[in-house]
Amino acid sequence: MNPAPNLVLVGPMGAGKTSIGKRLAARLGLAFVDCDHRLEEVTGAPVPLIFECEGEAGFRARETALIAELMRGHGQLVATGGGAVLAEDNRRRLRERGFVVHLQVSVSQQIERLARDRSRPLLAFGDKRARLESLAVERGPIYDAVADLAFDADGLTVPIAAERLGALLEQRWQRSEVAA
Repeated sequence: MNPAPNLVLVGPMGAGKTSIGKRLAARLGLAFVDCDHRLEEVTGAPVPLIFECEGEAGFRARETALIAELMRGHGQLVATGGGAVLAEDNRRRLRERGFVVHLQVSVSQQIERLARDRSRPLLAFGDKRARLESLAVERGPIYDAVADLAFDADGLTVPIAAERLGALLEQRWQRSEVAA
């Protein structure tokens, strides 16, 4: 058991962090927070516009500030953006105040899930498959390093994934008010 006050989902875009996270939060009685959606609420601007105006570096700075704020709380399921783990400060905060689950998914599954999604700045141009494969090589080891648990969501429906992950968490995660 790894006691932590929050549950955190990390993984690539299209892994199901938001859709699985919402169901899982309801099942576990946690407040659901999607980092990208919260950032849009706070700034009043959609993520693609933040990328356009401030670049990826500006977006990442805002994301880091938001994660610092969120990780001070408890009783939350936090669905991070795919690149949130790139900053060491974020990884440290997520590990200190969260039980971190790496939602794993194949690039083929990502392509299928993201086929109609036009809101991903990192996929706006070029070959999506090549970009997703490149991101997987870059970020996969980081997701693994920060995670307390890896969960393969490839090919699972949202209800089944949430049910299976919920059962695993009942065995592996102990909710606490203070991180141990």
